[in-house]
Amino acid sequence: MSVRRVEVGESLRQLGVDERTLTTARQMSEKQQIPLRESVRRVEGLDPKVLARALSQLSGLPVLETVDGAAVEPELVRTFPITIAREMGILPLYVTDGELVVGLSDLGALTALDDLRVLHGHPVRPVLVPSDLLAEAINKAYDRAAATAHAVLDVAEQEDEGEGDLLLEEAELLDDPNQAPIIRFVNALLSQAIKERASDIHIEPYEKDVVVRYRVDGVLKETIRPPVKFKNTIVARIKIMAGLNIAEKRLPQDGRIRRKLGGREIDLRVSTVPVRHGERVVMRILEKGQVFSLDRIGMAGQTLTTFRNLIRRPHGILLVSGPTGSGKSTTLYSGITEINSPDVNILTIEDPIEYEVAGIGQVQVNPKINLTFASALRSFLRQDPDIILVGEIRDRETAENAVQASLTGHLVFSSIHTNDAAGAFARLVDMGVEPFLVASSLLGVLAQRLVRRLCPVCKEAYTPSDAELDDVGVPRARLVAPVYRAKGCDQCNQLGYSGRTGIYEFLTASDEIKPLVIANKDAGTIKRKAVELGMTTLRDDGIEKVLLGVTTFDEVMRVTQEDRDGT
Repeated sequence: MSVRRVEVGESLRQLGVDERTLTTARQMSEKQQIPLRESVRRVEGLDPKVLARALSQLSGLPVLETVDGAAVEPELVRTFPITIAREMGILPLYVTDGELVVGLSDLGALTALDDLRVLHGHPVRPVLVPSDLLAEAINKAYDRAAATAHAVLDVAEQEDEGEGDLLLEEAELLDDPNQAPIIRFVNALLSQAIKERASDIHIEPYEKDVVVRYRVDGVLKETIRPPVKFKNTIVARIKIMAGLNIAEKRLPQDGRIRRKLGGREIDLRVSTVPVRHGERVVMRILEKGQVFSLDRIGMAGQTLTTFRNLIRRPHGILLVSGPTGSGKSTTLYSGITEINSPDVNILTIEDPIEYEVAGIGQVQVNPKINLTFASALRSFLRQDPDIILVGEIRDRETAENAVQASLTGHLVFSSIHTNDAAGAFARLVDMGVEPFLVASSLLGVLAQRLVRRLCPVCKEAYTPSDAELDDVGVPRARLVAPVYRAKGCDQCNQLGYSGRTGIYEFLTASDEIKPLVIANKDAGTIKRKAVELGMTTLRDDGIEKVLLGVTTFDEVMRVTQEDRDGT
């Protein structure tokens, strides 16, 4: 580091930069822990051309002092987000003699050259461009790209009206780079995931291979192993689509992709995490046009009737509990959608906003500016809301603000992480909310899980053994209709299951339950009383769906391992 500082400083001194400017830059470099070349660039009044020449002396790269951004072909920038171009100070300029000439305003952008080489299929020749000229060129280049209807990320929607072929051979990936095989491979990866109804796509790099897995109906399954030599380029393509920094491989990043697949608007939440052999990518698939309805999530009978009654109460708290991936958001959105109308004001604070709902004010959590669940809740009370949805209650401040909102005449929906419905009462008390406030504000808690539905084409009737019935606690006398198990066929990709449905446990804060909460009784005591009063447990609701031919005993046992006998 010290050698580089001497070289940069000496180059600038030779080019006529005064000692005062260099001293200011050195102090900024030490204080902000940034390279001297960066601090010099930030010093007011320094001619960008002088800095470019100094960096040229340091690196040996040539300086290009005239750049016409309007002449940059849209094809060169359409797959490279303008946010990254501006942030890094980098722009693909033109192709000459089989080389891609790339303009840089800083040497830090050198880390992105290899990714550009792969994306465009040409060797890369970097040149230094004064920062002011490059910034102007970036604006003109992307303006031209937008004018030709190929804005940076919109190309993804244009390329993939078809489904593509996921099973690209290695030879095809090595084909003519102008065919953009990596782009087609990633597009096919996304299309295939939608076709298989996947909720998540996992790309996992290892020492000798790369594994792509889809999560379908809550269970991960391996899909393809592309050649390991392409792991970095596949990740780079996804990061570009998500507007992430392709040069930053040391830190986790989060982004979002919006595109059209098969005529459907799809959002993908992208998360990258550095692991030992590269970057691991997970993409959560969210369909923008998804229809939310309480009639479509598997809730039925008295549970559905009671839930519908409570979501129409003028005030109070209604919680949905369960682990990650148990369908809590879908239930909350379905409830909100059912009561959404022009005569009510609904506000939500979410992390993140998973689906956009018309007629509802949705706010995204942003901890960097102290926009949290708790702070948003406080602000919401000045927005004249009727109904508030809080993505999750995870701390005392949020819990207390939710209670306060409910006690001042607002209906509050939220989620909480507990194993069952009774546990939510105890969890709020553990957070520091007074038991009497929990009892007076909480309307009820809906615990839920998701089980896979049997494939209607291949499900197979069978007679359960005595041991299996004993294990699930079902007497043979209850088997008044056939019980089914998974088999597998082409229709369900040999899984035996197709789609998911919910199983539910709804505990209302009745007059019999409230005294137990006020007395700070444990969750087990509250649950036993609720069962005594007629509450259907998660496992019981699941078994009922088995007896109706919807799912299997194995599925119910898989998702209710902590639910023994409802006592």
